[in-house]
Amino acid sequence: MFVKTLADVLGTPAHIIGPAFESRRILTANDGLGYSFHDTLIRAGSIQHLHYKNHIETNYCFEGRGEVENAQTGEIWPLAPGAMYVLDNHDPHILRAETDMRLICIFTPALTGQEKHDEDGSYAAP
Repeated sequence: MFVKTLADVLGTPAHIIGPAFESRRILTANDGLGYSFHDTLIRAGSIQHLHYKNHIETNYCFEGRGEVENAQTGEIWPLAPGAMYVLDNHDPHILRAETDMRLICIFTPALTGQEKHDEDGSYAAP
């Protein structure tokens, strides 16, 4: 057993700040669990085109409002506290934040914590 806190991550290399988001990667590949666990802030008004070709991602919204769109089908789902979306088929998607949003994100395989989005919104294979 071990315990980590958000404070353990803030200001470290696992605290990634981008123009549209802030990802606090609390559990990473170094923890040896096979998945990573992130507390992510999405900035109000941001629109992110993402496509995790090499990872499965689950997202649980617990603050704020926005929507996620399946970029292949055009289906749109509202996001608000209590909503979860799962990218189980490496789905290209568009995330739009109406207000600041806060998500818990789980990636498998686990991220190292140092990944950066490439030009199509993906992370490199582990």
